[in-house]
Amino acid sequence: MRIDLHTHSTASDGTDAPGEVVEAAAAAGLDVVALTDHDTTAGWEPAARAAASLDIGLLRGMEVSCRWEGISVHMLCYLHSPEGAEITETIDEARRARVVRSRTIAERIAEDHPITWEDVLEIAGPDATIGRPHIADALVRAGVVADRTEAFGAILSSSGRYYVPLPVISPLDAVRMIHEAGGAAVFAHPRASARGRVVPERGMREIIAAGLDGLEVDHRDNPAHERAWLRRVAADAGLLVTGSSDFHGTGKPNRLGENTTARDQLLRLVERTDGVPALGV
Repeated sequence: MRIDLHTHSTASDGTDAPGEVVEAAAAAGLDVVALTDHDTTAGWEPAARAAASLDIGLLRGMEVSCRWEGISVHMLCYLHSPEGAEITETIDEARRARVVRSRTIAERIAEDHPITWEDVLEIAGPDATIGRPHIADALVRAGVVADRTEAFGAILSSSGRYYVPLPVISPLDAVRMIHEAGGAAVFAHPRASARGRVVPERGMREIIAAGLDGLEVDHRDNPAHERAWLRRVAADAGLLVTGSSDFHGTGKPNRLGENTTARDQLLRLVERTDGVPALGV
């Protein structure tokens, strides 16, 4: 089986609609795909309809924005039940905070470059979780940069003059909330040092002790030598290991299925959940 457990759609910062992500996954020869948009489950229904029509397995998920001692952490949440859950209320607050933060960043950039907040809203669409990638797309459309990579390397850098931090929760709280909602929690691209500082061993031990279910090991942003270390950590702690593309459509060079998850690891993940069911798995 070919299994990709980390993708994004227009419900957050991808460029393909949820159903189109599933269609692209089927066309790429995947047997199972997970939709894991940032801080939202808005793409679940159209993705499920597409999966049913194409006979491809679907895990409904989400990527939760967190911070450990000032270091950005992304927690992948799989198969949780959003109805009435604390995690749902928390991500709703995060979405509102993202809008305020994104507008502040855009207005700061607009002082020096030809974009407006209205440009960002037009690109994001009415239902998306607005974030810096949409500002990057506005900069691309205005001809300020060539692509998102250039935008994040300069104007949108977290060390740049336009940056505004996002108020987010601790990954320890995220793991707890995900479990309370019946889901499983996997630490996304934990050694992605090219993105900024990574959680040290002490922090990793804390997050594991909080009940972490797995580590996303095979991801293009985890260097090869770090993947070997992550596998040892996972083996020692009894964590499951995943591999994923982190597909964003044309927003990033990541390609569906470029990294995959083993079938036995998928089954372990599903067994740890009692929220919404996996579809066709």
